[in-house]
Amino acid sequence: MTDRAPLHVCLVAVPGTLAMPVAGLYEVLTAFPVVAAFHDEVPATPPFAVEIVGHAQETVVAGSGLPLTIQRAVHEIERTDIIIVPTMAVEEGWDTGRHPEIVAWMRRMHAGGAMLCSACTGLGLLAETGLLDGRQATTHWAFGPSFRHAFPNIELCLDEVLVTAGEREEFAMSGGAASWQDLALYLIGRFVSPIASQAVAKFELLERHAEGQAPYLPFLPRTQHSDGMVRGMQDWLKTNFAVASPVTEMTCRSGLSPRTFERRFKRATGLSPIGYVHQVRIDEAKRRLERTDLPIDQISWEVGYEDAAAFRRLFKRIARVTPGHYRRKFATNMPG
Repeated sequence: MTDRAPLHVCLVAVPGTLAMPVAGLYEVLTAFPVVAAFHDEVPATPPFAVEIVGHAQETVVAGSGLPLTIQRAVHEIERTDIIIVPTMAVEEGWDTGRHPEIVAWMRRMHAGGAMLCSACTGLGLLAETGLLDGRQATTHWAFGPSFRHAFPNIELCLDEVLVTAGEREEFAMSGGAASWQDLALYLIGRFVSPIASQAVAKFELLERHAEGQAPYLPFLPRTQHSDGMVRGMQDWLKTNFAVASPVTEMTCRSGLSPRTFERRFKRATGLSPIGYVHQVRIDEAKRRLERTDLPIDQISWEVGYEDAAAFRRLFKRIARVTPGHYRRKFATNMPG
């Protein structure tokens, strides 16, 4: 990498782009001369040449109200190596068609060999190219439902903090707001070296979210459906999740056969009844781990699991961390 010309990186900024990921990506990808002074295996010559690009060379207002300076207009750029669309302000849903010039430019750059990346809600602009149809992607978990509605042909993997796709892995997408750090470290590891990526992470105190977004992901049940019976069972489960046999109880309340009830429930919610119960219980366990100092075995019992070992296994499968790890990471009442 150090014997070649720097890779040209375009950070896309439009009105409403958030300033922090733009500044963070810019600073990290150009930090090599400073980091190299403390690490012999990090190149002192920057391996990336980074520009902030947009509709025109101008200053735009970021989502927070801060000014963002566009260094170059996209119509002036005929070739680039990497395009990154950072986080963009999104309210109720993604409005398509706001930046057709940039979307068309991204398609042309991809056809010329460029890698296309997004951080958080920047996925929306990348998705508008149509190049992600039939592929996996990720974004901030909170915007998953609206993105699925806007781009039904993209398979969202909200548990993942970083997803790559394409025959040559020419697409890379990161999840929640701070996941631009994971994207930056991935690009450094891929195009410079894993050692350089590790050195930059240590120098800048960047955090790799190795467990993905799962620990941060609340259970967001699908409730906007037309099956009133299933919705009633969902409401009942909110306060009765800890009963001994919730699926049997819901089936009896529905008046349906077990097979028919399971089929209707899964069609409406996307989850089997027992899968849904597990999600509700683990979500409640997360809250108790965060807000109380109750022993984990007691929390297991209170949310409906008599076998604490089975609870721990299920918790790790869903949250990707153990209950103890989760408490250390998110507890609000821990001393110190």
